[in-house]
Amino acid sequence: MIRSITLVIFVFFTTVLWAQSFVLDTARTEYGFINFKANQIKLAEYAPNFKKVFKKLDTIAKGGKSKLHVFHIGGSHIQADIYSNRLRSYLQTMSPTATGQRGFIYPYAVASTNNPGNYRVEFDGKWEGYRCSVMRDSVAWGLSGVTAVFKDSIANITLKANGNNYHEDLYDFNKIRIFYDNWTDDYQISFKPDSLVVKVEENKEAYYTEYTFAKTVKEVQFCVQKVDSSANAEFLLMGAELMNDNYGVQYTSIGVNGASFAYYDRCAFFDTQLKLYKPDLFIISVGTNDAYHPDFDPEEYRQRYEAFIDLILEANPDCAVLLTVPNDSYYKRKFPNPRTRKARSIIYDVARKYDMAIWDFYEIMGGFNSSRDWYKQNLMPSDRIHFTVKGYRIKADLLLEAIAKAWENELQLETDSVLNQLINE
Repeated sequence: MIRSITLVIFVFFTTVLWAQSFVLDTARTEYGFINFKANQIKLAEYAPNFKKVFKKLDTIAKGGKSKLHVFHIGGSHIQADIYSNRLRSYLQTMSPTATGQRGFIYPYAVASTNNPGNYRVEFDGKWEGYRCSVMRDSVAWGLSGVTAVFKDSIANITLKANGNNYHEDLYDFNKIRIFYDNWTDDYQISFKPDSLVVKVEENKEAYYTEYTFAKTVKEVQFCVQKVDSSANAEFLLMGAELMNDNYGVQYTSIGVNGASFAYYDRCAFFDTQLKLYKPDLFIISVGTNDAYHPDFDPEEYRQRYEAFIDLILEANPDCAVLLTVPNDSYYKRKFPNPRTRKARSIIYDVARKYDMAIWDFYEIMGGFNSSRDWYKQNLMPSDRIHFTVKGYRIKADLLLEAIAKAWENELQLETDSVLNQLINE
């Protein structure tokens, strides 16, 4: 599938979205094929760790000082970071204490693949990108599943924490972690100006170096330079983390075009780098690519799904995990894909086995072949796999509403009180 998003789709995806709006009222009247009654977090009452998440969210929503870390992993839907960023924006603006650090990102543009529009990347030098989802690619990957390789003498990269977001200048940072192949000394990293860095800490086990700055910034430029210009060496960039000490919600999205559980298994340092964090809520949106091809093996999918959950629980045994059912889609733009129903059944089995919650977007969309209706209403492009900007916005708003309802139910709050808090800030 799905190994890359076309340039046309990419340009459409990165359309500027300054104004945040909640569109479900409109969606209810315009799109009768959406199953709004199914829009709920199912089995949440049997998932005890969700209560801790909702209590933390409630504290933050009321202006309290607490920290909550959300991880959201998937394929191209998450790499584009449209609907995940909309959720991030809702959660990080629900109170004065809600904006946590921007956290882990990947400068996808350096790897010649589509970069989310909500942060900016500028660079020079000749880089070659490798994705875990491309079988011919072979390189060391970390948490991001993407690595950019540089072999020349010198390159500069500028990271800007704010781009086309719903809120201007939402993020700043006073530390940065750069994830790279620090098991060699072939290259050195320096910052502009040199006086910006006041402390350097290196982690050889998780393959990053952390730099503390003399001041808080919204963008930073660093230089990657070969130590011995005559040496046959390479620099492997595996990610970056923009850090500060803010309370609030940190929302980390990890996505690779074409990714599946099997492809993330190729990332040698994924588990090591995941264990740097203690996620409170992990949203799994992996499955579209797994079930795309006719050779889909349901039992293998189940085994890989459970192995991934075990990895999450190893990082944090108390983590709440939300399993999302992949959207209805087409195979080769021609045929409704019946294999998503098989993946859906497995996800329900896994949720019951682990006492985890489900957001069944397949059912919410309208079930089998509902992508035809979404396409006719310009909510999906012609591939009927991805979504248009408006389609992603509706998807985000549906998930927000489902989370808000579960939050209200769990804490026995007034109906719509949470949703109104989230959309009115």
